[in-house]
Amino acid sequence: MNIPNKITILRIFLIPVFIILLVVPFNWGNFSMGEYDLPVSHLIAAILFFIASFTDWVDGYYARKYNLVTNLGKFLDPLADKLLVSAALICLVDLGLASAWLVIIIISREFAVTGLRLVAAGEGIVLAASQMGKLKTTLQIGAAGFLLLHHFPLSYFNIPLGTIFLYAAAIVTVISGVDYFKKNWHVMRDSK
Repeated sequence: MNIPNKITILRIFLIPVFIILLVVPFNWGNFSMGEYDLPVSHLIAAILFFIASFTDWVDGYYARKYNLVTNLGKFLDPLADKLLVSAALICLVDLGLASAWLVIIIISREFAVTGLRLVAAGEGIVLAASQMGKLKTTLQIGAAGFLLLHHFPLSYFNIPLGTIFLYAAAIVTVISGVDYFKKNWHVMRDSK
């Protein structure tokens, strides 16, 4: 297994730690700045989320630069992204920081695309992520990140940037999902 794939697997292993930091009621106090108040465990979870998200860029850059792109990486990398973002969004719904219906739209698309990828893999076809899919992931990560930080630092101005990103992510998620199925419908059509 090459280094980019190991980085991707590390990202997957960080997800349970991230979830525990968000859902277990640790009594580590709050990070306060003026009227802004955030549980320290949520701040640590947000930092871990951003580190895990950054590894997505690192493993992709490393794989392309050193010609280490593999079919395993093409499968694992988007799967790790989906797991990380889905875990974050589900936890945010549980914490009352994200709308459940938007999260359901986003996660439903992820299940549908993963299903298409599994059908393609059964036929020996690997479907790589598209540019629109990468934009979708970026918006989802931005939404989750700002929501994890309870909209800080823009909470001072009452700008719900996380919610704005979440709506944008949901819109691009739907559009990219439709686009993905249109471009790869032959996989479903020709499946045995």
